[in-house]
Amino acid sequence: MTIRTLQQISQSIPTLEGAGVHLRRAFGFGGTALFDPFLLFDDFRSDHPDQYLKGFPWHPHRGIETITYVLAGDVEHGDSLGNRGMISSGDVQWMTAGSGIIHQEMPKGDAAGSMHGFQLWCNLPAAEKMCAPRYRDVTAATIPTVTTAAGATIKVICGMVDGTRGPVEDITIDPQYLDITVPAESGLEHPTRPGDTVVAYVIGGEASFAPEEPNRQGNRSILVFSDGDRIAVRTAAQPVRFLLISGRPLREPIAWRGPIVMNTEEELQTAFREYHDGTFLKHR
Repeated sequence: MTIRTLQQISQSIPTLEGAGVHLRRAFGFGGTALFDPFLLFDDFRSDHPDQYLKGFPWHPHRGIETITYVLAGDVEHGDSLGNRGMISSGDVQWMTAGSGIIHQEMPKGDAAGSMHGFQLWCNLPAAEKMCAPRYRDVTAATIPTVTTAAGATIKVICGMVDGTRGPVEDITIDPQYLDITVPAESGLEHPTRPGDTVVAYVIGGEASFAPEEPNRQGNRSILVFSDGDRIAVRTAAQPVRFLLISGRPLREPIAWRGPIVMNTEEELQTAFREYHDGTFLKHR
């Protein structure tokens, strides 16, 4: 058994997206090979409504999946398939853009004006980039929690932990998306599939994430692990909460501009031309 070491440690970076939403980007500025099959990860959290209320008005996607996970507040959404609704604290929206979808996401905040959530972009393989789009709402009540003997809790959004499977299934890259809390003065060893890309994003507290790395990584740290069949987490005086995301790399060419990710520049140009010509949507 091989414990994964840390290949890269960095911090999420403040940026603006949508119509002026203040957020922090953990990755998505480049270096796609390191995170393959994942493309982008944003952390949006604020107690100031003017930093998020303008939201993400209508915009297209093709060739990717977007996964939105809300910890506090609400996000109102709508799309070209006719889906309308609200995702709230603990809920997940898993959208497969496939051949093309146009949607909007408008954060509303909670009663105190707080908003906290994450969005992950996952690449689709070339053979599925033009698949029919689909949309899945996952409520907090349907996300199971596994508790380890040492008291760590693992919310299983996607993937399987100790025989407990998350509600999101049938994803090509066979990902895991877990929300993990490890109590203070404790530890966790979690199995990972060899060959998968594995990243962790710390959202509270601090911990050591590799045996050879005594320094504890804290809030808003993004960690990329080397290959292996498990990760080892150790806490000290503080507990830690982090998102653990893993999946099978695609190792395919990427042509990426804004909200559209294809395999070639020609495909990318076609997508934008169709969007401007009004022929972008293949399924309604």
